[in-house]
Amino acid sequence: GHENKVKANLERRIESMGMAERIFRVEVPQKQVTKIKDGKRMEKDERVFPGYVLVEMLLDQESWYVVRHTPGVTKFVGSEKSPISMKESEIKRILLRNQPVATPGAQAKVKVVHFKVGQIIRIMSGPFADFEGEITEINAEKEKLKAKVSIFGRDTPVELFFNQVQEIT
Repeated sequence: GHENKVKANLERRIESMGMAERIFRVEVPQKQVTKIKDGKRMEKDERVFPGYVLVEMLLDQESWYVVRHTPGVTKFVGSEKSPISMKESEIKRILLRNQPVATPGAQAKVKVVHFKVGQIIRIMSGPFADFEGEITEINAEKEKLKAKVSIFGRDTPVELFFNQVQEIT
């Protein structure tokens, strides 16, 4: 739960030790989620990978020393001698997932798409991103729909905003 504190410590250390040309970016992957508490909608940032801080850097002895001796840094993905680099495809997937998702009210109106009950859609954002489902109910006024999504072999009803889904053609 101290990811942001570790990020701040590491950024201060990078600046004070003049390592900005070797350590480029420190990220705590987060996504914005909408939670309803006491009938009120609340926007909240939630960590995608709790306990992890991602560092973009040129890996050499000096940059590695700065990172591993930063207060709050305890373990690494990889061996004690060297961390494991992430694949480019993994990085893109994580960073694209962190892009803010438009929510109703944040823009004038979501482009009206003519959804139909029984239509198959692909979920583009949220916890069910990349799943496909079948529309079971549509609420055009609230710009929401309900869909059945197969999770672990069971149909699970989920409620989604229009801007979270895309028609499959």
